Amino acid sequence: MGNVSYYTAEGLKKLKDELNHLRDVERPKASQAIAEARDKGDLSENAEYDAAKEAQGLLEMKISKMEEVLANARLIDESQLDTSKVLVLSTVKLKNQNNGMEMKYTLVAESEADLKAGKISVSSPIGKGLLGKKVGEVAEITVPNGTLKFEILEITRE
Repeated sequence: MGNVSYYTAEGLKKLKDELNHLRDVERPKASQAIAEARDKGDLSENAEYDAAKEAQGLLEMKISKMEEVLANARLIDESQLDTSKVLVLSTVKLKNQNNGMEMKYTLVAESEADLKAGKISVSSPIGKGLLGKKVGEVAEITVPNGTLKFEILEITRE
């Protein structure tokens, strides 16, 4: 059994949609490519056939891996989450004590992380450093270029 991972409803839907796309669109394309290559004659010297078979193998591996992730995926019930401390799906307003900048991040599962959208993974160094902290506390987080100090200004659910 693989690792259990937690998802928002949006993240779980995205995962299911991608898996369905691989099964319903990419798998038939791979089969078609193999059939076309097979029709071109001698299989012993047919590089196109070998490439199509290899692509199909990689696709099946990806589908299998996604099915395993989905089997171990759990939906997070956002209504039950505590806002007194930083947890998965917390939106945290921080103040960087080194430069005074304020920023806002939402902690999400690794597969949903998107820095441009302000979503950071709970397994990232900053995500790990913020987990469990309360408003007013300072999280000291060691990153490759030193130690960052973030004061927790606000914790919300969005």
